[in-house]
Amino acid sequence: MNIGLKKSIITGGKEISIETGKLAKQADGSVVLRMGDTMILATVVAAKEAKEGVDFLPLTVDYKEKFAADGRIPGGFFRREARPSEREILVMRIVDRALRPLFPDDYHAEVQLMLQLISYDGVNSPDALVGLAASSAIAVSDIPFNGPMSEVRVGRINGEYVINPTLEEMEQSDLDIMIAGTAKDIVMLEGEMKEISELDMVEAIKIAHEEIKKQCQFQLDLAAEVSKSNPKREYSHENHNEEIRERVMNFAYEKCKDIARQGIASKEKRSELFGAVKEELVASFSEEEIAEFGSFIGPYFKEAMKKAVRHVMLFEGKRLDGRKFDEIRPIWAEVDYLPIVHGSAVFTRGETQSLTTLTLGGKMDEQMIDDVTFKGTVPFMLHYNFPPFSTGEARPIRGTSRREVGHGNLALRALKPVLPEDNPYTIRLVSEILESNGSSSMATVCAGTLALMDGGVQIKAPVSGIAMGLVAEEGKFAVLSDILGDEDHLGDMDFKVTGTANGITACQMDIKVDGLPYEVLIQALEQARAGRLHILDKITETIAEPRKELKPQAPRIEQFVVPNDVIGAIIGPGGKIIQQMQKDTNTTITIEELPSGEGQVQILSNNGDDMAAAIKAVKLIAFPPQVEEGEEYEGKIKSIQSYGVFVEILPGTDGLIHISEFAHERIAKMEDVCKEGDIVRFKVIGKDPKTRKWKLSRRVLLPKPEKTEEVKTEE
Repeated sequence: MNIGLKKSIITGGKEISIETGKLAKQADGSVVLRMGDTMILATVVAAKEAKEGVDFLPLTVDYKEKFAADGRIPGGFFRREARPSEREILVMRIVDRALRPLFPDDYHAEVQLMLQLISYDGVNSPDALVGLAASSAIAVSDIPFNGPMSEVRVGRINGEYVINPTLEEMEQSDLDIMIAGTAKDIVMLEGEMKEISELDMVEAIKIAHEEIKKQCQFQLDLAAEVSKSNPKREYSHENHNEEIRERVMNFAYEKCKDIARQGIASKEKRSELFGAVKEELVASFSEEEIAEFGSFIGPYFKEAMKKAVRHVMLFEGKRLDGRKFDEIRPIWAEVDYLPIVHGSAVFTRGETQSLTTLTLGGKMDEQMIDDVTFKGTVPFMLHYNFPPFSTGEARPIRGTSRREVGHGNLALRALKPVLPEDNPYTIRLVSEILESNGSSSMATVCAGTLALMDGGVQIKAPVSGIAMGLVAEEGKFAVLSDILGDEDHLGDMDFKVTGTANGITACQMDIKVDGLPYEVLIQALEQARAGRLHILDKITETIAEPRKELKPQAPRIEQFVVPNDVIGAIIGPGGKIIQQMQKDTNTTITIEELPSGEGQVQILSNNGDDMAAAIKAVKLIAFPPQVEEGEEYEGKIKSIQSYGVFVEILPGTDGLIHISEFAHERIAKMEDVCKEGDIVRFKVIGKDPKTRKWKLSRRVLLPKPEKTEEVKTEE
């Protein structure tokens, strides 16, 4: 019996199949996407009506990677999937940002999109496929949607662009970009690159869009065979009053234009002036009118303000804070601000400020990740915090938000390509946003660069970041450099670009309008490059290059390679030897097996003497010297017997100091003159032919006691 409908498409030389009507049939839309043996179940459900008072789209995107997909059982006490991992959150954000602009502006019913990785082959990465799966689920439903859309990953190997590369192919790629769009437009992109040019990036976008167009048509063909998908459900989620709209526009439009023309740099002052206009507007209505039409005043005032600000930008060439379109806000920066941390910087651009700290650690400090698609450790972390006071607000704090995870990840991707390849340290950057008026993630990139250089991390080149905006209508457009928060909300694009003087290292773009001609994109990238270089000059004015030395308070790390056959001896049974060495030398010692089979030892210490002692202890085991008869040594008493003591000559090699060889004086009990753990100096005097144990003498190194004459006494 045939159940459901299944169709396939070849994209980037790889087959993708989508099946619907077989699983989760009570959802409004449900599909299973498969590429290789990686499979994603996507479902979507939308409420029939919007809740009262809701004037936005309550869209929830949830992505979960099931451990069973990889044949594994989750860790932790409960042994079940718990809160979303950072990777899952980042995937949710990518899908949300691509889908949200494509729902009708007046559609306010609650929409819940659930995506599950149900099979994972370790070859094809699911994050490049979830956008297609999500859009397909909506396409086969009756939910209103201005799609379909799709997204693809673009890599580049030896100069050749590759669509949806495998994990193995990505290891050779010099870029990793996720690009989403409709058949007509690009709507979202995010990625990291190894200092590529602006033209190379545009070429990657063009190649991705060709594949996106094919996938969008594929979804239309699939939906055409699903009766439920056409026609889409009817809805009426907004009520309007054109008379009130016109009244608000007539009252507020010119007043808002007057404020926009003033070029006020202070966000607080602008808000105060716009707020005063709104108060005047409300006061112009009677109590009866407010009771009947009050719900329209706020939204219509926002419309009037947005239209006024955009008009002043486009037709009068004036930005809200008075800058030119390509002008960067005033910048000041400072390094070495905090005395104890391993590196620190303050970066302030306009009313946006980041205080970023650098902390260096060893192998044991690496972040452990146990996800379905990745299990291992990561030596570079960047955490971004956005407290309410940064925008002058008092609001509840409910843990790390998805936005904070996303902004931190963007800054991390920006800086990762310039870290030294032979860096032995675990690096943690923490950006505290102390003020925010646009581009706080880009301030994090700049402050992160400064903190790394202040801490003596030998980065390949400084990185800066800039957020670009766009205002476009009536055939005119303006590309805005270093956008304010208000310009982000009122504009049509948020395009963040980071890079060195040589090229782009990361980017993130969200477009809120239909159509972004490539000429506009190229202009935005070129304008971003000029802004980036201007900011880089400010960074290098603050600190020209990384400090030659680490801060005195930063830990020191030494690394060296040892043969494979001594790894076990260094660790010891149950870790006993390595733990004792750490305790004795007050250091942290780790050892890991390299792909070559050798062991890499890493020693972390805050003290030079401790470091030297730890290196000596490890090398004595890894490269043991031979015990030589007649030589003097110093060692620890390991055990005490009635006939003498056993002493460690070298790690792993003991010898016996007989009770008669311990001192010149006669000893009744060894416990009376020494104890376990005492360090004694001795000489190797031979080897016992029966036990093959080394015979040692402490007595021969001691000065002989002087002979004393007996004094006779008379009775």
